Amino acid sequence: MAVDLSQIVKAYDVRGVVPDQWDESLAELFGAAFAQVTGAAAIVVGHDMRPSSPGLTSAFARGAAALGVDVTEIGLCSTDQLYYASGALNLPGAMFTASHNPAQYNGIKLCRAGAAPVGQDTGLTEIRELVERWSETGAPEPAAVPGTVTRADTLNDYAEHLRSLVDLTSIRPLKVVVDAGNGMGGHTVPTVLDGLPLTVVPMYFELDGTFPNHEANPLDPANLVDLQKRVSEESADLGLAFDGDADRCFVVDQRGEPVSPSAITALVAARELARNGGTGTIIHNLITSWSVPEVVREHGGTPVRTRVGHSFIKAEMATSGAIFGGEHSAHYYFKDFWNADTGMLAALHVLAALGGQDGPLSALVAAYDRYTGSGEINSTVADQADRIAAIKAAYADRPDVTLDELDGLTVTSTDWWFNVRPSNTEPLLRLNAEGRDEPTMAKIRDEALAIIRA
Repeated sequence: MAVDLSQIVKAYDVRGVVPDQWDESLAELFGAAFAQVTGAAAIVVGHDMRPSSPGLTSAFARGAAALGVDVTEIGLCSTDQLYYASGALNLPGAMFTASHNPAQYNGIKLCRAGAAPVGQDTGLTEIRELVERWSETGAPEPAAVPGTVTRADTLNDYAEHLRSLVDLTSIRPLKVVVDAGNGMGGHTVPTVLDGLPLTVVPMYFELDGTFPNHEANPLDPANLVDLQKRVSEESADLGLAFDGDADRCFVVDQRGEPVSPSAITALVAARELARNGGTGTIIHNLITSWSVPEVVREHGGTPVRTRVGHSFIKAEMATSGAIFGGEHSAHYYFKDFWNADTGMLAALHVLAALGGQDGPLSALVAAYDRYTGSGEINSTVADQADRIAAIKAAYADRPDVTLDELDGLTVTSTDWWFNVRPSNTEPLLRLNAEGRDEPTMAKIRDEALAIIRA
């Protein structure tokens, strides 16, 4: 029977409830389709700690091997560890994870050789069409000689590569609390941080895809509460929180206060520019803080503003030869990591910066956190286009305002800006606002919300 994959094949990945929306039989077809679309002789696959991940991964490997493709299984890994394997081995890769989604979900993040992204416009649509067709007609004809499936462990090599990109040899001793959220940070952090002058206080390092303590989504402030409390109790220098597949990293300072991902982007940008002789291009999406392009220019770099989303960031990284890119969602991209995102490398930069001077983290990041942001505010609306048009009409004739439509609508004035973007999957508008101070931000935030929610 033919299946409709429109609900699980997203813009950048595959994601859905197991076994209701997809299962191992479909995973096997995805493996075959990935093999056919990439045309690769060999691929690498890995998975997170979800209960369904090993079975789905094995099925995917079987599907690819049946078409004559050699498969290297690296087993339990973070998403950026899979990107490392794809880059170091120069092979297309598949990571089985649903990131921060609840336990019943699973998914696949796909990349071409060298960790180049696979999305709707770069192969995912063709993969979906093949799986849908084969689900109706039967699996494709197997190759005369099937591929091999072998196991490899890349964790130590991944850790060594990350540590080669940041000099941590002379940092002062630091105490760091790490909340892995029962996700893959519990697998990678001990190896990456081993041997460094750090006292690591682990939280929820036990791999458990049912997430018994809290959701592995640090973007939600509710999931940072345990870490904030522990940092304070331990009198730690900082705290780090990883999401389920450990590709994103959030930072809290010594007071337990969250550090804006824009401030982390600016800090890492300054360090990467220094490492590259004070020159280079830095990518930032259009809802990162004004602080980011300011810091980049101050340190000799060229800031480039892009749409929100990893496929746009990675494409711009490749086109411009950028050395680093950051997003408000705590995704950090590095040229020296095949333009892929790795929160772990960003965390090493923060540790190096903090440990290389004597002050607390709050004082260090103050130079990179110059404005007041609203955070992302979601509003359910009946007609996204109508509300955006209303905002455009309200500001179009104001002489102190500029409008642009790179991604949704951005309205900019001397002392503030805001962006409104439609969700691709829900009837939502997402508002991000920033001002030179709290009253300025609050005024424009409320003004925009009044129009959105009218």
